[in-house]
Amino acid sequence: MTPRRQPRRGSGRFAVIGVPYLWLLVFFLLPFLVVLKISVSEMEGATFSDLVSWRDGALAFSVKLGTYALLLQDDLYLATYLSSLKYAAATTLLCLAIGYPFAYFMARARRSVQPALLMLVMLPFWTSFLLRVYAWKGLLSENGWAAEAIAALGLDRLLAAAGLIAGPGQLMNSPFSLVLGMTYTYLPFMILPLYSTLEKMDLRLLEAAYDLGATAWVGFWKITVPLSRAGIVAGSMLVFIPCVGEYVIPELLGGPQTQMIGRTLWDEFFSNNDWPMACAVAVAMILLVIVPVAIFSKVRAEAVEQGR
Repeated sequence: MTPRRQPRRGSGRFAVIGVPYLWLLVFFLLPFLVVLKISVSEMEGATFSDLVSWRDGALAFSVKLGTYALLLQDDLYLATYLSSLKYAAATTLLCLAIGYPFAYFMARARRSVQPALLMLVMLPFWTSFLLRVYAWKGLLSENGWAAEAIAALGLDRLLAAAGLIAGPGQLMNSPFSLVLGMTYTYLPFMILPLYSTLEKMDLRLLEAAYDLGATAWVGFWKITVPLSRAGIVAGSMLVFIPCVGEYVIPELLGGPQTQMIGRTLWDEFFSNNDWPMACAVAVAMILLVIVPVAIFSKVRAEAVEQGR
């Protein structure tokens, strides 16, 4: 009998690793390089100048860095970047504060109830994102259900005193309506990673802590929270990153005082028709996003190492 050929491990390993990298190369790196190229090019009507050209028998490089210098000099861009980071951070903290108890309750619920709770979290995805944002616009506008409930409870006066709305009853086009819309939209992205992490936690560790005299609160802070750190970081990144570049929600629910980088990017592309400047804004925004992604990768790698 002829011996059966063993499959080569190298080819399978290369396919598993190479396919995701090929996907990133085609759908992220190449478009990013195109955007980077436009950001350092001179706009000539509807075309862009070449970065490398042949002149008088020699290669000539033409790179325009004025767009990036303007990003650092113009206060408008710095203000919009800081505004985007501020509202994205506020949304992330609110989603964590709301999502963690809900994910904890889901993970500790009976097995027969967990699918129904998971369905409730995913139910908003069955409706168009744009329709859900428009729904909040109607709820928070004058005579809207949410606006009337907030006014009846007197919360609008507290929001006005905190500077989150212009005045009592003026809920729309304010930081409050913006953060509320983004929190509602991205809350499931926080709950799902947290639930996945908490549901896999070994409850025997809590039992051991209680046997050693730890209270429920101490067991939660010393065991549950550290073991769910990977879910916290994953959920925070899934909320924070898209919030930084959000355009639709600030456009529909925010106002002039809630200008974010997504709106600035749209203005540069379509209102000013300044594609190099718009691409420079996009490149800077991507660099802002890469930093938290690197932090997430480091924390996740540490969690994996601790799990071993």
